Amino acid sequence: MIEERFDAIVVGAGMAGNAAALAMAKRGMKVLQLERGEYSGSKNVQGAILYADMLEKLIPDFREDAPLERHLVEQRFWMMDDRSHVGLHYCSDEFNEQRPNRYTIIRAQFDKWFSSKVREAGATVLCETTVTELAQDANGKVVGVRTDRGDGEVHADVVVLAEGVNGLLGTRAGLRERPKPDKVALAVKEMHFLPRETIEERFNLEGDEGVVIEAVGTISRGMTGMGFIYANKECISLGIGCLVADFQRTGETPYGLLDRFKRHPSVGRLIKGSEVKEYSAHLIPEGGYKAIPQLYGEGWVVVGDAAQLNNAIHREGSNLAMTSGRIAAEAISQVRSRRAPMSAENLALYKRMLDDSFVIKDLKKYKDMPTLMHTNSQNFFLTYPQLVSRAMQNFVRVDGTPKTEKEKVTLKSFVNARSWIGLFGDAFRLARAWR
Repeated sequence: MIEERFDAIVVGAGMAGNAAALAMAKRGMKVLQLERGEYSGSKNVQGAILYADMLEKLIPDFREDAPLERHLVEQRFWMMDDRSHVGLHYCSDEFNEQRPNRYTIIRAQFDKWFSSKVREAGATVLCETTVTELAQDANGKVVGVRTDRGDGEVHADVVVLAEGVNGLLGTRAGLRERPKPDKVALAVKEMHFLPRETIEERFNLEGDEGVVIEAVGTISRGMTGMGFIYANKECISLGIGCLVADFQRTGETPYGLLDRFKRHPSVGRLIKGSEVKEYSAHLIPEGGYKAIPQLYGEGWVVVGDAAQLNNAIHREGSNLAMTSGRIAAEAISQVRSRRAPMSAENLALYKRMLDDSFVIKDLKKYKDMPTLMHTNSQNFFLTYPQLVSRAMQNFVRVDGTPKTEKEKVTLKSFVNARSWIGLFGDAFRLARAWR
């Protein structure tokens, strides 16, 4: 281990960690970044969505050499029962712009590229290095880290915890609680490889256009969760995730849900004949605003998934991670420029800056949604998808039955399933949580 003192140590080399390390290194700070994987992104085989606006603030010309897959021109939302789906599509040629807004990426490739930019900015990046614990002085202030390299402590003025949702450093040091099972989802994903022309034909794409499909319904077996399909250049990222607490409660298995999702008629035709080469599982923070832990303290700040910064309603994670990492770096840099100590009082600037950003404002808007979805999962993820599917089939099937009779049957099915009080109650609770 390098025997010298740093201005900052960043633990983790995901989206948040890379953003923080890059932003601080660009400001002339002496930064050490530690990553337990073989390289940044080695633990991420899955595909993901990249939000360009957040990355542009860090690397304005990233489009010149970043490993991007497809720029998204279409978003599809599916509500599924066991044999059908009801869909809402939005497709716009306006997304075929010179500087596209969203891209699909493969994290293993993208994170490795992102890390190279951190090195170019002057940070010291050490991979295959596990941080075993935070080093604290007699007063409890974080003054550095200890690693599995066995060469003693490495000291810094501040430590940025970007260790992911299940990171143990903060909990071991008593800085935050370990996320509860009802605040964390387990997602399983596969990469299905197909010829590029086959993907473009099946998803009705041209050139580097891309599409994302997000699905809810009986695929989650009444649990709080959703499935997703991302079209990349020569592969399809496909997965499903549900709350860990629901897996514990029901005994369902993640790979069982994924297998059912793949065999659904609407999904099977998209991946038919594909070759599965990669499989991964990943924990995702789902607790929202009310699950955010203490974000700063004496000599430390926490960013990204480790801070529970994920907007589950809009499926936004990487943009919140990059933004929190950048804002943390800006706050630390401001404190340093005043030659002030990295105390909790001074690092509170990070929290104030984050509160003023879209990150906390969006999470606060949907603060009640995670609890509503979890406590009413049987209705929102099982009962209503089945009712909507039956209603749509009743609407489009022509069998000689008068339309008035069809409407009565559809209305009766909703009332029998939920009652009038239940229907109005669900609508009221959903509208209140969405406000």
